[in-house]
Amino acid sequence: MNSLQILLVEDNINDAELTIRALKKNNLANELIHLKDGAEALDFIFAQGKYLEREMSDLPNVIVLDLKMPKVNGIEVLRRIKSDERTKRIPVVMLTSSKEDPDIQECYNLGVNSYVVKPVEFEHFVKAVSNLGLYWMILNQSPQ
Repeated sequence: MNSLQILLVEDNINDAELTIRALKKNNLANELIHLKDGAEALDFIFAQGKYLEREMSDLPNVIVLDLKMPKVNGIEVLRRIKSDERTKRIPVVMLTSSKEDPDIQECYNLGVNSYVVKPVEFEHFVKAVSNLGLYWMILNQSPQ
């Protein structure tokens, strides 16, 4: 299997660690990048700021994005990703604690590929992330 890159944008360190652990458990974290806020995510994705030397063509295979983050929220990150020709085909999974219908509606209107509410229980959280990773990295067929 080729190296697959997952970009995890999550400000809650506990949720990030659980997500990373679940992905590693299924051998899906061979190239996992964890960023802690939306501003850093935009810099990474668009090869700007401290990521200026990064190749813009080396895009993640999937982005797992939290909704409520400091500096730039997940909705704005999603808006920027889906409005740019270079990045709009990257699958974006919103992994968030928000069950609010306006958040869900706005994310789908902007082109999110999946909206998943973080389960509260540890076992359910790990299973949900594992299933997400398996689907997006193994089962889903993306355009070249």
